[in-house]
Amino acid sequence: MESHRGPLKSAVPSNVVSPVRRCSRTACGRPAVATLTYVYADSTAVLGPLATYAEPHCYDLCAEHSERLTAPRGWEVVRLATETGPSRPSGDDLEALANAVREAARPQERAAGAGGGPQAMGPGGREANPMEVARRGHLRVLRSPDS
Repeated sequence: MESHRGPLKSAVPSNVVSPVRRCSRTACGRPAVATLTYVYADSTAVLGPLATYAEPHCYDLCAEHSERLTAPRGWEVVRLATETGPSRPSGDDLEALANAVREAARPQERAAGAGGGPQAMGPGGREANPMEVARRGHLRVLRSPDS
């Protein structure tokens, strides 16, 4: 008997698939916040922060299912610290922001340098601040007090 079926098509249209990883529990569509891994040799279930990428032998769990997790009798559950709540900017984040502002001001500095030196008058005919090196919109780059 000859089959007249066409090529197999995906059961889920591609525009429905979300880039956000979802909880692995059946009928739960909440976003995953933790990854569960079983270590069979040690009879241990390890629940930690969401893994960088989905692995075939791990389970992604939402906040509710990760809190209610229980292991089989005789097994130990190890809960690794997970970040809860929004993360606060670190020193590196603030430094990166400052560097981005400095970088945004550089093209204007070069243009001012090519025009024959610093301007004595600021925008609107006001006298320029001697500490101000460059300006872009409402942002100003100031010279260090040490220089």
